[in-house]
Amino acid sequence: MADYKTLDDLFAAVGLDGLRILIRADLNVPMQDGKVSDATRLERVAPTLKELAGRGARVIVLSHFGRPKGAPEAKYSLKPIAEALSSVVGSKVGFAEDCIGDVASRAVEAMQPGTILVLENTRFHAGEENNDPAFAKALARNGNVYVNDAFSCAHRAHGSTEGITHFLPSYAGRAMEAELAALDAALGNPKRPVVAIVGGAKISTKISLLGNLVKKVDALVIGGGMANTFLAAQGKKVGKSLCEPDLFDTARHILANARAAHCDIVLPTDVVVAAEFKAGAASKTVSVDAVPDDMMILDVGPDTVTHLAGRFETAKTVVWNGPLGAFEVPPFDRGTVEAARIVAMRSKQGELISVGGGGDTVAALNEAGAAEDFTYVSAAGGAFLEWLEGVELPGVAALSRG
Repeated sequence: MADYKTLDDLFAAVGLDGLRILIRADLNVPMQDGKVSDATRLERVAPTLKELAGRGARVIVLSHFGRPKGAPEAKYSLKPIAEALSSVVGSKVGFAEDCIGDVASRAVEAMQPGTILVLENTRFHAGEENNDPAFAKALARNGNVYVNDAFSCAHRAHGSTEGITHFLPSYAGRAMEAELAALDAALGNPKRPVVAIVGGAKISTKISLLGNLVKKVDALVIGGGMANTFLAAQGKKVGKSLCEPDLFDTARHILANARAAHCDIVLPTDVVVAAEFKAGAASKTVSVDAVPDDMMILDVGPDTVTHLAGRFETAKTVVWNGPLGAFEVPPFDRGTVEAARIVAMRSKQGELISVGGGGDTVAALNEAGAAEDFTYVSAAGGAFLEWLEGVELPGVAALSRG
């Protein structure tokens, strides 16, 4: 874990009254009909914004939104999101129609202590994604201090996540601090035994992740479509199931590395199969040694869930990424839901540290009603996955500079 400074270090170093604090947030939220449809990311950054404003700082928010091509596009303006942020923090949030130059500097100068201002989309400038030092320096001119509270953007070396730290004293915000602490507890310095659950459709998207985890955890549970490839690589018939025959050697290599690292690979022993993938389709549970040729595997079976419950009973830490089956379509959500609820219950009882992340994972845990009882659920998406892969995240590494 990088040695980075937090807001507590900032408070110990300087008074905040009137201080201009540039905070990198992730305001890249889903929109529908011009309105924010999921305010989770706004809610996560709100405590940092309110704490800084409450201490008298002038809080200036930087963020990207969508994928503009380095130039302004009205549909990617942060203006409606700034309005939504006002409701979340409980006070008026200002908005400036650029993030650098005279427009931004005039808006910042007009701020009163204790107020919050959102600057326009950083990606309206090509220098953001190019991490152009001149652009980063232009951003930095509007602040005395930089705070990164957007772990979800930390896997990109952009002007507002990495470049700016070359020009300003830099700190981690409360959401960033909480995320890093949770991830350290999950894999950095975990309580053992550690069980990792990795699901999803294809091994091809998670080769690096699996390769890193077998070196870090005591047991690795593989579910979803990728489990089919591992089963088939061991000579089992998987019928019409999603499978990647060209990755059989990769699967065997991962199994061999796991054995060398004394990591147990846990694959399904029974599965739910159906002739078609649709809601309410007729299905049955069979052994992984008896999958019919005309059917496809769509979920883990009850014996597998019972085995996982036993693993969770002795585990001290669970890291979860990806569903165990095709959870979007009932009844193929059952294995994921039941397993998630067991982890949530043990976490709520204080017997387990549980950390989940990745888009499908968050959706699955919410469907199971388990997310609130997990120790931590990351909304970081790609950054969470890269962290699981063991990749150094430039936005985090930059906070340890100097």
